Amino acid sequence: MILGLLFSLIAGALLSVQNIFNSKVNERAGSWATTTLVLGLGFLASMVFGLLFEGKELFHLQNMKLWYWFSGLLGIGVVTFIVQGMKHLGPSYAISIVFASQLAFALLWDSLGLLGLEKVPFTFKQLIGVLVIVGGVVVFKFGGRRESQVQAKKMVELTNEV
Repeated sequence: MILGLLFSLIAGALLSVQNIFNSKVNERAGSWATTTLVLGLGFLASMVFGLLFEGKELFHLQNMKLWYWFSGLLGIGVVTFIVQGMKHLGPSYAISIVFASQLAFALLWDSLGLLGLEKVPFTFKQLIGVLVIVGGVVVFKFGGRRESQVQAKKMVELTNEV
């Protein structure tokens, strides 16, 4: 379990850094160039590391359903939509929405046993957990607004006095 937690924490850190890099590339190159660069370099690196660590076994794919082969196409949507979300909302808010959405949909897929997953019974505790996270996103976005407006008003008043 500790190893799973460690891997998950590292993945979250890497994902947040990757999203920032993607956003910066998008500022200079546009969405499709960003997606091509991100997924293209990812493909090359995956191929090299896969061949180094797995050798011929890298291509030993058995009993895999046809639609799983197209999961890489979902990466196009992931990169494109995250980059656009960050462009319009900023990194922290966009990623918090992505996280809440990812958790809610994972709960849905698990609870319904969709996409080849083993069905996991839906519980009220799970729903409360997702709603708490969604509530956190709302507080994150709107919680500090009043304070910052008051501070901005004070700054304007101080500037006018000088």
